[in-house]
Amino acid sequence: MISFHKYYLLGFVILIFLIVFVIRSVLLWKRTGINPWALKDSNDAKGFIATIFKIVAVVAFVSVILYVFGGTWYEYLLPIWYLENRFLQISGWIIMHLALIWIFIAQLQMKNSWRIGIDEKNKTELITSGLFQFSRNPIFLGVILSNLGLFLIIPNVGTLLVLVLSYFSIQIQIRLEEAFLLKQFGDNYTNYCTRVRRWF
Repeated sequence: MISFHKYYLLGFVILIFLIVFVIRSVLLWKRTGINPWALKDSNDAKGFIATIFKIVAVVAFVSVILYVFGGTWYEYLLPIWYLENRFLQISGWIIMHLALIWIFIAQLQMKNSWRIGIDEKNKTELITSGLFQFSRNPIFLGVILSNLGLFLIIPNVGTLLVLVLSYFSIQIQIRLEEAFLLKQFGDNYTNYCTRVRRWF
């Protein structure tokens, strides 16, 4: 018998994926005709980061699937047993729920400027209000926090890899986006960077 919290975790991870990558993107595409998915396979840094993002998503799903349905197969993920305690699990759940709300709000505040990756074809607006007046990258911050929450709930080598890879790949992606935004918005973006920190 699989306990309820395992099913809930699987459903919650799927919900995060849908909100971060699918639902908002589909709504924007239907409203504007613009495909917000700007991550493309290429032989440069952008393509490398796109590949890492895909690997992170796959490892996260595999980790959760093995936790829920894998039985003894879950042991192959090398659970970090000394981090398996109720306090850290509750902390992880709180972080994941708050991160999802944070991401959802930030996506709404981006309006038609929401993109996954760097869109060099369509002009976007520089968003500096709402959560963006406290963090230049609130969605990326929310993603990292959600991965931290997942690691605290099911600490193993798989979820640790997800957390580490997502952190470093997002750091690189942010710098690529900063160079693009500086080129697109010039002094307006420079002034924004002087007022608001990269993370918080």
